[in-house]
Amino acid sequence: MGMRNAATIVTFLLFSFFLGGLTHDAKPERFDKWSRRLARAGVTQEQVTQLHFYFHDIVSGEHPTAVRVAQAANSDRSPTGFGMVVMADDPLTEGPDPNSRLVGRAQGLYGSAGQEELGLIMAMNYRFTDGKYNGSSFSLNGLNRALDPVREMAIVGGTGVFRLARGVAMAKTYSLNATTGDAIVEYNVTLVH
Repeated sequence: MGMRNAATIVTFLLFSFFLGGLTHDAKPERFDKWSRRLARAGVTQEQVTQLHFYFHDIVSGEHPTAVRVAQAANSDRSPTGFGMVVMADDPLTEGPDPNSRLVGRAQGLYGSAGQEELGLIMAMNYRFTDGKYNGSSFSLNGLNRALDPVREMAIVGGTGVFRLARGVAMAKTYSLNATTGDAIVEYNVTLVH
């Protein structure tokens, strides 16, 4: 076979392969065995849920719900506590009174991330223990400028009823004890799930 015939055959094979690729689904067949489109899985329309509750961050007394677990060498000298990290297991209640009905707990950590102004970076899981949301949770991640009248933080996921949640939490300080540092924060949360 001459060089010319070999080049013609190679050109024909490459051209056929290219055209064949255009006529087949761009996704390799093997992907169809382990993946599927959600629309085919029977996913229902998304829901929007609004929640209103109070977060009790207690850093004083014999039974604090938030404790400092780490800090930088100069955190105590910083006006913002920069470099301090707190682990929390804070109660969530229906009303601002600490004795009102417990609806869940906020568990996670927050740390002082601002050198010039108070800014707490928060990574918290809000898990509900009451009513139809019992066992469901959402995850909040964002900067909480605690001295601002209202703070907006992102909801980045969820479980149970709130599976695949996204949304926003609006936090507003209800009361702050300047002596102890204990705080009650009102939360209005909108979840899309």
